[in-house]
Amino acid sequence: MSAVAIKGWCPGALRPMLSGDGLVVRVRPHGGRLDARQGADIADLAECYGNGLIDLTTRANIQIRGVSNDGYLPLLDGLAQSGFLDPDPETEGRRNVLVTPFWCTGDGTCSLAAELERALTDSVLDLPAKFGFAIDDGKARVLATASADVRIERDLEGELIVRADGAEFGRSVARSDAVTLALALAEWFIASGGAGSGRGRMAAHIRSGVRLPEALRGDAEPARARAASLPGLYSQGVLVGAVFGQLTHSTLRDLAGRAQAFRTTPWRMMLAEGLREIPQSPDLVVRPDDPALRIVACSGAPRCRDAHAETRPLAAALAPHIAPGARLHVSGCAKGCAHSGSASITLVATRDGFDLIRDGSTRDMPVRHNLSGASIIEDPSVLARMR
Repeated sequence: MSAVAIKGWCPGALRPMLSGDGLVVRVRPHGGRLDARQGADIADLAECYGNGLIDLTTRANIQIRGVSNDGYLPLLDGLAQSGFLDPDPETEGRRNVLVTPFWCTGDGTCSLAAELERALTDSVLDLPAKFGFAIDDGKARVLATASADVRIERDLEGELIVRADGAEFGRSVARSDAVTLALALAEWFIASGGAGSGRGRMAAHIRSGVRLPEALRGDAEPARARAASLPGLYSQGVLVGAVFGQLTHSTLRDLAGRAQAFRTTPWRMMLAEGLREIPQSPDLVVRPDDPALRIVACSGAPRCRDAHAETRPLAAALAPHIAPGARLHVSGCAKGCAHSGSASITLVATRDGFDLIRDGSTRDMPVRHNLSGASIIEDPSVLARMR
């Protein structure tokens, strides 16, 4: 094994990221699913070689935090034994595939995901780090707001389509042609200069005025998008969230002892297959009305080296004041890694305090500057927007 390659963005298992609490090692479960044994393995590896904390990401991946340099190679060996490693970092980087967690046995979703992953493994496409695919082939789309550049979906009549993110319509395809067309869209994106514009994202490329070639265009309207998925019982099992998207190794190990498998999601939740009772743990979000679902907060200081302040204590203190339908984003710096989109209130830590942005993202203009955490909690004009 060569020396550890440390990157500052889009970590993987083979390319970890150095953070304030050690290396962050990202695991990408194949097909968005890991069996109970693999879940227990992740818990054991996080306890043995990390600081015991496990992140659920908006890319439906799992991160082991706080890994030391000495623990990294033994951790990789453990991940390899559990079937999580790709042959090389380039393959790992291409294998960005979101899969709807609400598939049913025999509906073709798993085979489609496996075929797409094999095709990406065999591909030589040099895709941007954040470029990804979504398999959202249920009757209703549940990944419509999740980050993806090429989408395999259903149309209004329930037929399979492939759609470039940002395009209003998709192209109808036979099941046997879906993966081929999905990769053709990715190839066109690279060939037409998409990697150099809009931070390498399909929707931004299309918004710039670039026209899809006729062979990749279609007139099939995607199926309706379903409202946000909430914790609770589903036919496939129990959907559970994690407070601030983070679990302890003991919580994951306990779940692995009761569930048949886990399906990852881009909502910082996991679907515990076969579970018919709602689990209880301080780490878990299990009520659909839990205010924690309306909060996004990054790791903050000291876990992130770029953060200017702690974020999660402030977010937890504000949680009771957030109205249903509103969203609070607390970011340790202007990068907004935890949430790139808009929020009702966005608080951005700076060297001089928190900037406050209304109905925007970390990239938008603040309406207040240099606020302390205490003043945010106590100032009625700030809290009124959250009620």
